[in-house]
Amino acid sequence: MEDPDRKFTYVEMKFFTMWYEMQNNQTKADVHQLVREGRLEFVNGGWSMHDEACPHYEDMINNMWQGHKFLKKEFGVKPRIGWHVDPFGHSSANPRLFADMGFEAWFFARLDFADKDKRKADESMNFLWRPFSKHFGNEK
Repeated sequence: MEDPDRKFTYVEMKFFTMWYEMQNNQTKADVHQLVREGRLEFVNGGWSMHDEACPHYEDMINNMWQGHKFLKKEFGVKPRIGWHVDPFGHSSANPRLFADMGFEAWFFARLDFADKDKRKADESMNFLWRPFSKHFGNEK
């Protein structure tokens, strides 16, 4: 609140909701203001960044639904960006699910070293991941 030039991005709703529920009405109003002004942005928005904790397709959907439900109800927002910078792995279902959830991009950090080395050499670290294209076609 003290510096309008600063912006903060938050990812996991479980921890945020635990903090938020303990706040007084003024702090909650301040948080609403920060969200409205775009100074607090939620990315991913799942209950957690799912990995081995949510290994099945249905678990991934439920994890994201729980967090997104809170964000929509409390702030009227829906995340646009997927964010998995710390999980210990992800499946090829993630980008498809995130695309179906309306995400515009997905950022992740853990990548097989051989794949990373090849992508660095080819200058292809940014790419359009089309999982399951043989089942869903080549739609964007």
